[in-house]
Amino acid sequence: MARIVARTGPGRQIERRARQDARGIDAFLVYLELELGLAVNTQAAYRADLYDFAGFCQAHGRVLNQADAVIVRDYLRHLHAERRMQIASILRHTATLKMYFRFARARGLCREDPTELLETPQAWKKLPDVLGRREIEALLQAVDPGHALADRDRAILELFYACGLRASELAELTLSDLHPDLGVIRVLGKGRKERIVPIGKPAQAALNTYLAGLRPRLLAVKAASEPPSQVFLSRAGRPINRVVLWQRLARISRAAGLRRVHPHMLRHTFATHLLSGGADLRVVQELLGHANVGTTQIYTHVDADRLRNIHRRHHPRP
Repeated sequence: MARIVARTGPGRQIERRARQDARGIDAFLVYLELELGLAVNTQAAYRADLYDFAGFCQAHGRVLNQADAVIVRDYLRHLHAERRMQIASILRHTATLKMYFRFARARGLCREDPTELLETPQAWKKLPDVLGRREIEALLQAVDPGHALADRDRAILELFYACGLRASELAELTLSDLHPDLGVIRVLGKGRKERIVPIGKPAQAALNTYLAGLRPRLLAVKAASEPPSQVFLSRAGRPINRVVLWQRLARISRAAGLRRVHPHMLRHTFATHLLSGGADLRVVQELLGHANVGTTQIYTHVDADRLRNIHRRHHPRP
């Protein structure tokens, strides 16, 4: 259990209460995992936000579960004015505090919820950055065929674009999730929610090449008694993580002469190209694993050319 160190105030008493706060945070994290089924990365974000706020409270002679509305307000101002956080990050911190204090009050860890009357500011929705079809082709062609991991990298790029996966979803993809006979893969998304996503022929061909040739050689490097079940492996024969995926995409995009490409940009591109090709919004929602169609709707604002064409075709006075 992580320990919050008292910074000011009557030392021992504050430290004792800080330990109680740490236990409350740990209980909250268990709740997030077992009852809400949130992803590990989401849990880590909540944990970091809460310990950050707890440290701010202690610096002002308070502890987390005795926070009031005034210190919450001061903390959010501190994030904006002194730490110069972007509005999206402040919104996340606000959501963390609101969720934690609802939990803490329900469990009797605090008497009042200091965030009960806190209004959540609205952020502008930023349109996702996407690649054009020519840029996608340039990215795929930029994989150096002479590179030792070329077959793996090509399969990664094809899967990202063909299936719209998150980085963590692709890194955690296992051999049992592949169903080439059906032309689909099984994906475990946020909250361990399962979805089935079709995989196109180019992606399947690239994946087959990697699985038949390079992956067995990477397994032989580690020579473990229990080989990893993850599809994509590192040079050392271990499962790759999302950091490696970000690094490889950045390197390949530089070789292609493109702006810096990251996994989520390929996910945005996947959704945008589907919609521009006439796919139904609800289908795209299902393929992306979005719980709310409102999250998917942002992609309808990206393809202006398609919207203009629809308007010309169907409006009586185009």
